[in-house]
Amino acid sequence: MAATRRRELMVRWCVWAFGVPLVTAAFWLGPPGIAVLVAVVGVVAVAEFGGLLLLGPVDRAVLDAAIVGLVLTAWLAPGEVLRVAAAGALAIAGVPLLSGDAEHGLRRLGAGLLGLVWLGALAGLVSSGALGLVLFVAVSIADIVAYAAGRRIGGPRLSRLSPAKRWSGTLAGAAAGLLTLAVLSSLTWQTAVAVAVGGPFGDLLESMVKRGAGAKDAGRWLPGSGGILDRIDSLLVALAVLLVLK
Repeated sequence: MAATRRRELMVRWCVWAFGVPLVTAAFWLGPPGIAVLVAVVGVVAVAEFGGLLLLGPVDRAVLDAAIVGLVLTAWLAPGEVLRVAAAGALAIAGVPLLSGDAEHGLRRLGAGLLGLVWLGALAGLVSSGALGLVLFVAVSIADIVAYAAGRRIGGPRLSRLSPAKRWSGTLAGAAAGLLTLAVLSSLTWQTAVAVAVGGPFGDLLESMVKRGAGAKDAGRWLPGSGGILDRIDSLLVALAVLLVLK
């Protein structure tokens, strides 16, 4: 941070310095603390996601209920997660169908299902326990290092979806993430793929959503970071990758 002397990066470090202890405390409390934290984060993320994709209040409310339902199920009845996810998908589909929205129904349905799959990955934090916290820390460090290294080193762009991101930053961030996993005694091939591949893919997925919406950030309330989606985008796909590979 001192080397870059960039105010934006300093603010990001300060936000994470506050956020990491808060998240750590929730994980220390076990599944109940994790579930409460993740449910709150999910509701905020749905608000930002709904704003980007112009979802109405009913669509957002149903998506909220689906995400919170998934989180609570992952805590109280892990064996029923797929059943609850299917029920959430049906509820999301039912909103535009029952309203007879022929003009925007398909867009609303697609956006709602994307939100369920993408944001629903948060429920994986409840079942992952301490490993979920490690993944959060590793992805966070990888994200910050990628941002700083990409600006300083430069080089080829990672994707047209996010012109500011560079391959140099992505590789440096992946190395920092893997080092973090090693230091925390959690480096396996599954966690390595989740951090090194899932993290950058999550970043690009949010960039695609924001570009489609013509927005720079998912929100404006988190200093130096925009919104909560701008901070957990990498974590969401990293979690999904880890759950698939476990």
